[in-house]
Amino acid sequence: MLFYLELVIILLSTKLAGDISVRLGQPAVLGKLLVGILIGPAVFELIETSELIDELSEIGVLLLMFIAGLETDLEELNKNRNASFAVAIGGIILPFVGGYGIALLLGMKQDEAIFLGLLLCATSVSISVQTIRDLGKMNSRESTTILGAAVFDDVIVVILLAFAMSFLGSQDVNLTVIIVKKLIFFVTIVFIGWKVVPLIMRWLSPLRVTESIISAALIVCFSIAYYSEMMGIAGIIGAFAAGIAVSQTSYKHEVEKKLEPIAYAIFVPIFFVSIGMTISFEGIGKQIWFILIVTIVAILTKLIGSGFGARLSGFDLSSSFAIGAGMVSRGEVALIIAAIGLEAGLLAQEYFTAIVIVVILTTIVTPPMLKKAFGK
Repeated sequence: MLFYLELVIILLSTKLAGDISVRLGQPAVLGKLLVGILIGPAVFELIETSELIDELSEIGVLLLMFIAGLETDLEELNKNRNASFAVAIGGIILPFVGGYGIALLLGMKQDEAIFLGLLLCATSVSISVQTIRDLGKMNSRESTTILGAAVFDDVIVVILLAFAMSFLGSQDVNLTVIIVKKLIFFVTIVFIGWKVVPLIMRWLSPLRVTESIISAALIVCFSIAYYSEMMGIAGIIGAFAAGIAVSQTSYKHEVEKKLEPIAYAIFVPIFFVSIGMTISFEGIGKQIWFILIVTIVAILTKLIGSGFGARLSGFDLSSSFAIGAGMVSRGEVALIIAAIGLEAGLLAQEYFTAIVIVVILTTIVTPPMLKKAFGK
């Protein structure tokens, strides 16, 4: 029964906060992220974290990336693959160097410094996608490059993390198996998107039940997201690939039209709030300088590194800034990596809360940066 009240609070607060944010000249998503901090355990404690909210928020981010895939021009994505790769590489090298260097300067151990560098390499573009949608720029070359770079970034960071854990952590990690699984995933996902997804849509859409087409699309989305997780790739990448696959069928527009109300009415708002709810201010007074320094390093290294990659690919300064800004958010991907590091002993408990706050801050600054970049 309490969950019903929490749902009311989440939906009402996100809509009001989003409206206030727009009135103040910022993307709606910024207000939704901030209100998650206010109504969560950190401030007013109106909403408690729970397994149910976590699961619903996961559905929200998957639907968000599935819709992004639906709206992505596959031809344009392929055309910008070299630029996306350059952006991803730039957004990995500089954050790793910056994170590793600042960790050593702040007195962290060697293995902890390496892990922090890898954590700052992560990118989660789910918040960037929503912001770009709010700004009406989803079909731009910059947004396509950001999405492509996020795919490359996820794969490279996962492999680097596995490599580091095989040497530093206590877990037994087979690097060869991990790389082979990534290769198998991308080979099979192309075949699935090309042959299997259209077949599933044709099989299920004629069923004499209500909303068979949208149900078929959701089956595709969650199935590929599950397969993605099973192969060691973030579920959001699988959902994005599923959206691209469905966009190549004749059902694209109907799926898009009917899915958006489902996603944005309930699941996506819960996702935004859940990010803010992970913050806890308990005991951060002693680590305030650590948080500020690492946050600045995290923002600048990703902004400059990815932006430099975009500049080398032929983008002008304004577009390079927009692309760099779109890669700044670490979001749920970095939170997952932080939890892995804590469990493996590569991230000390005393730094965990501070790192979570750093991740949230990089996520919060992304919408206004994109607003400034695309506003030009």
